[in-house]
Amino acid sequence: MASYPDMKDSEREVAEYLDKLGFQWKYESPVFVYDEKDRPRVWTPDFHIPKLGIFIEVCGSDRFDYEYRDKIYKKNGFFVVFVHFYKEKEKWKTFLIKRIMAIEEQRHSEVMNMINALI
Repeated sequence: MASYPDMKDSEREVAEYLDKLGFQWKYESPVFVYDEKDRPRVWTPDFHIPKLGIFIEVCGSDRFDYEYRDKIYKKNGFFVVFVHFYKEKEKWKTFLIKRIMAIEEQRHSEVMNMINALI
């Protein structure tokens, strides 16, 4: 597992779990987004799983506006899973897997609808 000195303990635990699942990941890979006023911004979600095109934000506290982040990521077409580590220390792994599966099912459904519309 790659580790970075500035990783928080919760991020390190998520990294270890991603390794256990066999996912290659990148830490704080920058993404370009437009905010609510269409201003360009560069954000760095905690993890990127390139093979799936999914990002993971490890939420460490309730003092950060994750709803705003989620809204902006969606506006820009990014699939991001917000793992509220501080709330669900025992359930976050199951939550992460379920969200990844839901995103993959949604993508599959959208592609099949597009293909069926052409047939």
